[in-house]
Amino acid sequence: MPEGKTAGSVSAAIAAYYGSSEFKSLAKTTQSTYRNTLERFRKEYGALPLAGMRTQDVNRILAGMSPGAAVHLRKRLNQLFEFASAIGLTTGNPVKDAKRIRKRTVGYRTWSEADIAAYRAYWDDQTPQRIAMEILLYTGLRRADAVRVGWKHVVDDRIEIVASKTGVNLSIPIHEELWRFIKDRPRTDPTFIITAYGQSRSEKAFTGFITDAARDAGIEGQASPHGLRKAACRRLADAGASAHEIMAITGHTKIEEILTYTKAAEQKRLSQAAMVKMASVFDIKLPNPDTRLGKTADNSLETLALVGEVVRPTGLEPVFPP
Repeated sequence: MPEGKTAGSVSAAIAAYYGSSEFKSLAKTTQSTYRNTLERFRKEYGALPLAGMRTQDVNRILAGMSPGAAVHLRKRLNQLFEFASAIGLTTGNPVKDAKRIRKRTVGYRTWSEADIAAYRAYWDDQTPQRIAMEILLYTGLRRADAVRVGWKHVVDDRIEIVASKTGVNLSIPIHEELWRFIKDRPRTDPTFIITAYGQSRSEKAFTGFITDAARDAGIEGQASPHGLRKAACRRLADAGASAHEIMAITGHTKIEEILTYTKAAEQKRLSQAAMVKMASVFDIKLPNPDTRLGKTADNSLETLALVGEVVRPTGLEPVFPP
């Protein structure tokens, strides 16, 4: 029988998962990501019986992979076995007791204000590279949504769009600076971010488009569309926006992802306030001593004497009479 149709095989379980409402309810981009991981696994292990897979087999497979790839495969296999168990293709889930992989990662680098300034200095206002960057920075949209946004999403003074990954309905006020960049875009263009041929840019090609533009602008290190989304979050947090206010712009569904930015912004504000308080209590600014010490009312000794007179207890004779 063709691969994917052998009853009880890993391949058959994957094929059934693709046809499930659970899989079909995922965003297209998420489906594509899941498929990439599962198809690599299917190619090597698809003919094996699903029920024969043991926890030690899962551990052995994961041990031969890079930490990042192992983390992703473990998640997908866990979903596959949970689905297969629910519809009676197997009993039990060997992935549950498999070793968890610890992956150290810093994620996408957040664009700094210096990066943003350098990019703006290099790319003129009406270049596609500049328009793309401003859209990402002033909307906080994911790459997949940034390449879709256009006049059809503008309602009054807001951008109304459904996030492709999460299905969240977003209503984002158009910042006056962003309006300066999009107000003169042709109403006939399919999207705001287009190619030289007037077509919408693809999601995958868009990353290279921004990365290349950043490199041309002299930005060192990783400079991706997602890094600009993170910069938008950082800016909102630094401006005092709450976690839920930021989520209303970016479409994040997990508050933990946003608390990183709000905590960092709060740490800056609190440390600044603490330093100001310490300075007001302990820092007494006195002039630097000079060669005229004792000849002017500005010198340190006379200033200290004045301070001493201010704090001298009343009703008591000084130890050294004036």
